[in-house]
Amino acid sequence: MTLASISSNQGISLSYLEQLFAALRAKKLVRGVRGPGGGYFLDKPTKDISIAQIICAVDEWVEFTRCGGKEDCHSGEKCMTHALWDDLSGEIFEFLNGISLADLVTRGMHKDRSDPSNQGKSCREMKANSLD
Repeated sequence: MTLASISSNQGISLSYLEQLFAALRAKKLVRGVRGPGGGYFLDKPTKDISIAQIICAVDEWVEFTRCGGKEDCHSGEKCMTHALWDDLSGEIFEFLNGISLADLVTRGMHKDRSDPSNQGKSCREMKANSLD
């Protein structure tokens, strides 16, 4: 698939995609092929690429500690809630590491199974409805 087609289909700037795919290529998640019929191809089967690998490859990881994991968020010291936020970051990593690209595609194909009554609702609204 070419970056130009991804850019056009997804509304993402071509220069940004070039940066992302350079990072993905450096981590051997994709490979580029030049010439007619060229573009980018996955370098591994979709079942062998986790969502966490993709996020880490493009340096877009979400860190929930204020200090970015450096343990210096409270006047150079570790804050009282550091362990809580660090554990949350770890849980999210493990969750995303357990979802392969193949899983994500399958989930997308079966999204009609989700509860349509929850569409457009916030987490609070869905939680409140589940307590009724």
